[in-house]
Amino acid sequence: MNNDIKRILEGVRDGSVSVDDALISLKTRPFEDIGYAKVDLHRKVRQGAAEVIYGAGKTPEQIIGIIDVMIKNGQDTILITRLNKGSADAVSEVYELDYRESARIGIIGKLPIPDGIGKIVVATGGTSDIPVAEEAAVTAEAYGNEVVRLYDVGVAGLHRTLAHLDDIMGASVIIAIAGMEGALASVIGGLADCPVIAVPTSVGYGASFGGLSALLSMLNSCASGVSVVNIDNGFGAGYLANMINHMEAKKEETR
Repeated sequence: MNNDIKRILEGVRDGSVSVDDALISLKTRPFEDIGYAKVDLHRKVRQGAAEVIYGAGKTPEQIIGIIDVMIKNGQDTILITRLNKGSADAVSEVYELDYRESARIGIIGKLPIPDGIGKIVVATGGTSDIPVAEEAAVTAEAYGNEVVRLYDVGVAGLHRTLAHLDDIMGASVIIAIAGMEGALASVIGGLADCPVIAVPTSVGYGASFGGLSALLSMLNSCASGVSVVNIDNGFGAGYLANMINHMEAKKEETR
């Protein structure tokens, strides 16, 4: 049960919300059909996190139309992933947009105050992995997490990784992002006492096959506790890390 439903039910219990008002809130239509999109209005009710707009392949007008529906239905923070600069400029003419160009993410509304159980560490093998890392980091921040960034700490200079042992050992979740042979996830997985989410990137020379070599290396990691998302999927890693970092809150809801 997520926080929204819990607040409604608690309101009924303490008398601040009538039964009829609660019923209306719970019966609100689950999506709105605007022709080119069916905007999921119950995503937060079902999963605890509101729908995100995937910006790639959408026109600025389509993105703005979806934003209109989300705002009309009370979504406080809207995340737009894989948003290019041209579309971001067009959206900015209509809405106040915080555009993170390196992450290719646009944010409408304020970022929530972090309320996760701990810190999410986002580590990259090299500087070229930062765009994927920023997508993961900004996603996690948008869902209410404190994020620590450790960039360019790859195994080509292992001392750089070991210099951040305090951050690694103090994390509740770590996202390890690397291209080439993808060894960073195994190294961190062998040091950390928390879940490690490995993200292979398409960074590398010809034989890396656009990230496939890093993907296969991470899937074959000998370190326990390492899970893997798809190539360049920073958003998926950030979202999963958020879910892990809020498990204690979910435990509290069920008590």
